[in-house]
Amino acid sequence: MDSQSNNENQNSASTSSNLEVDEDTAMCDSMVVGGDKTSADYYFDSYSHFGIHEEMLKDVVRTKTYQNVIYKNSFLFKDKVVLDVGAGTGILSLFCAKVGAKHVYAIECSSMADMAQEIVKQNGFSDVITVIKGKVEEIDLPVPQVDIIISEWMGYFLLYENMLDTVLYARDKWLVKDGLVLPDKASLCLTAIEDADYKEDKIEFWNSVYGFDMSCIRKQAMMEPLVDTVDQNQIVTNCQLLKTMDISKMTSGDASFTAPFKLIAERDDYIHAFVAYFDVSFTKCHKLMGFSTGPKSRGTHWKQTVLYLEDVISVCQGEAVEGSMTVAPNKKNPRDVDIMLKYSVNGRHCRVSRTQYYRMR
Repeated sequence: MDSQSNNENQNSASTSSNLEVDEDTAMCDSMVVGGDKTSADYYFDSYSHFGIHEEMLKDVVRTKTYQNVIYKNSFLFKDKVVLDVGAGTGILSLFCAKVGAKHVYAIECSSMADMAQEIVKQNGFSDVITVIKGKVEEIDLPVPQVDIIISEWMGYFLLYENMLDTVLYARDKWLVKDGLVLPDKASLCLTAIEDADYKEDKIEFWNSVYGFDMSCIRKQAMMEPLVDTVDQNQIVTNCQLLKTMDISKMTSGDASFTAPFKLIAERDDYIHAFVAYFDVSFTKCHKLMGFSTGPKSRGTHWKQTVLYLEDVISVCQGEAVEGSMTVAPNKKNPRDVDIMLKYSVNGRHCRVSRTQYYRMR
């Protein structure tokens, strides 16, 4: 597996004018933002730093997909009131304004809101885009309803950081009947990989560190999913859909779920970890659009989420690994995600049944 560092949140073609918008935004992002902040609210404080926004803007799969959705479906946005939830630098708001949105309200809680305001002004959209600094749950909109809610709310493992609840809150409070939520579908998927070398390097390392037993850290390392890039050649089984969410209709509680899975080995090999990834879709467009963060797709800043197993599972082609995954926000910190994984194998060379617990934080 590629050991790229985990840094924190389709179509690669672009016109020169589109590139200018991204470059201008990135240039403004390079200004020092929130450098002296000591806020205890780490989540919002972290999004005050330009580096996170640079990484997300340079994620071509992410940003170009949103741009294509808006530019190629301008009829959806023309003369409409749009709410951009978690606007960051305001790039989605700029896209919407450029295709003729009547007005865009860009809500951003971090200090990046100040930069977004400057970016809007520099690009000549101050009369169309209103940047509102604050938490969605605490601010007042100047209008009673909006026609469209657009947001890039997805976190690692889809649900890490729990921003989905904020989008659902905004939907229930301000979205007009039959209004649009973009994207409107999100799916979580699962597969299994061979990963002996990397597991040895990241997990088993703690069993003996310069001759000392540090296995207590190994236990912690096993419980923390690893966000990293998986080589598609490591995949041993098929990929299975775990959960699909309809953002336009779901409730907050639907993000907590238990989903069964049955993964079939596509070759004789060993399994060291499960890998989760997500897809998002914009189904209300003239043509279905979206992207995948899976290991067989072009890489994104979300990478994939690797859950290492205590067992080394030996499988033969056609054998099944069955089980279930339970996902819920952590009770003490709802932005963290608790995962319970049950799996069992009854094969020719391996018989095992186990439950493991993980926490994304």
